[in-house]
Amino acid sequence: MAGHTDNAVVIDAPLDTVWKLTNDVASWPSLFSEYAEAEILERRGDTVRFRLALHPDENGTVWSWVSERTPDHEARTVRAHRVETGVFKYMSLFWEYTEVPGGVRMRWVQDFEMKPNAPADDAAMTERLNRNTRVQMDLIKQKVEAAAVAAAS
Repeated sequence: MAGHTDNAVVIDAPLDTVWKLTNDVASWPSLFSEYAEAEILERRGDTVRFRLALHPDENGTVWSWVSERTPDHEARTVRAHRVETGVFKYMSLFWEYTEVPGGVRMRWVQDFEMKPNAPADDAAMTERLNRNTRVQMDLIKQKVEAAAVAAAS
């Protein structure tokens, strides 16, 4: 059994603003509360390879990994995957941006499978990712909407 999450939030801001702010990987530590560091390792065309590091956990461990993401500006989608998979056998992500009444619907789909020796199984990680995604999406919504208001004034 593999893990799968599908979450979305509507952000009351122009599509270009939402796209620009949420695809600026280098600024993710100020956009997401979970990331302590985002280091750009390589750019190839529209594809960016980067290392993310979380804030230390309750045991002082800093979890980090390398991911790669390729935005498709025209389709307003992003495909990403972990290059260094860590506790995952694989982790693939799909981001989709759709204009809707009230703003932009930003949707994240994650498909993954945990390694047998991982500290959580697929079901537990699905629950954890769903819970954390909602927190991060709400925070991003607040920050992007505030940036859009500031830019408009």
